[in-house]
Amino acid sequence: MSIRINKEKCIGCGRCTEVCPGTLINLQNQKAVMQYPRDCWGCVSCVKECPVSAIEFFLGADIGGNGSIMNVTEEGDILHWNIHAQDGTTTTIDVDRNNSNQY
Repeated sequence: MSIRINKEKCIGCGRCTEVCPGTLINLQNQKAVMQYPRDCWGCVSCVKECPVSAIEFFLGADIGGNGSIMNVTEEGDILHWNIHAQDGTTTTIDVDRNNSNQY
């Protein structure tokens, strides 16, 4: 799995460090850093938790993403899963935070 952290966007809130189940993300100089991205489990907890979309998840061909990049933005209780394909198109999947775990 591959996580990319945009240090220019990162505000150093530390929310990603709190939710990473592998404790792979830490703060250095008030910015999120993942020393060993190859150890990432791909749970995307950090991507969903980042309030400024500074963390992106690479969707490789092995999981059907064909090189797309995903980030998450939010509006109230709605999470927007934004999938940016290599051809420049973007697909957004809206998830209602209140109903996402009902199954």
